[in-house]
Amino acid sequence: MARKTISLVLGSGGARGLAHIGIIHWLKENDYDIRSISGCSMGALVGGVYACDKLDVFEEWMRAISKLDIVRLLDISWGKHGLVEGERIMTALKDLVGDRRIEDLPIGYTAVAADIEREKEVWLKHGSLFDAIRASISLPLFFTPAELNGMSLLDGGILNPVPIAPTFEDDTDLTIAVNLGGSPTGTSQPVQKADPTNADDLPADNVRSRVSSFIDDLKKRNPLDGAGSWKMLDIANQTFDAMQGAIARQKLAAYPPDHTIMIARDACGTLEFERADEMISLGYETAARSLGKP
Repeated sequence: MARKTISLVLGSGGARGLAHIGIIHWLKENDYDIRSISGCSMGALVGGVYACDKLDVFEEWMRAISKLDIVRLLDISWGKHGLVEGERIMTALKDLVGDRRIEDLPIGYTAVAADIEREKEVWLKHGSLFDAIRASISLPLFFTPAELNGMSLLDGGILNPVPIAPTFEDDTDLTIAVNLGGSPTGTSQPVQKADPTNADDLPADNVRSRVSSFIDDLKKRNPLDGAGSWKMLDIANQTFDAMQGAIARQKLAAYPPDHTIMIARDACGTLEFERADEMISLGYETAARSLGKP
């Protein structure tokens, strides 16, 4: 039987976007052929890394990262447009997986950002992959806006957290969308099972050591200025999640994909990237429940 070609839409949602990794693993194992990716925020990042054929390297890195490692990657902005510049994170990712031009990728790719001044979505289909990703992940209040092509760009989830429209002209069998803003389950602890990708076989201690050394070489820790900033950011993120959930429901109703994979918006916190193991497993299991055997 011929493999089903798909357009994959990867939504925004911070650390919940690590579930995209597990979903991609399940799709590949079950003979889905990903021909194009449209993503915003974390969806743009995971989708871009996959398009570079570096998802395994990125996954290993995310599984090994700790809260302290994450803090060390934060280059604090002393301006008024966001807490973090984001250049240190981008440098780490480029060193990890390499940068590519979007037009040279083997599959179609679109990163979606938001131009707030003009109140419109911006589809980034050309130029540096990581410039596009940096624009798409510019979470308000957390990252400073990305300056690109004469525009000041923020997280694409502000206007379209599940960007289906860029796939409309794709010549594929199916469109599968991943919504990270699903109805809350009432628990912030996703199921914890052995991940089917056999990542437990990785030499975890060695990986953690390499990650810590790598980050130490970038720059010494530069902490956020007090707990008040984190509390303010947490409230803002909860508000942003609720807003994205409402917008996603409207977008999916207006432009329904062939299949939607839903991840609850309380599966984990926006910045809980140290929970990669759980979220990758959750993505894999949810894809299996949502799609079953093709």
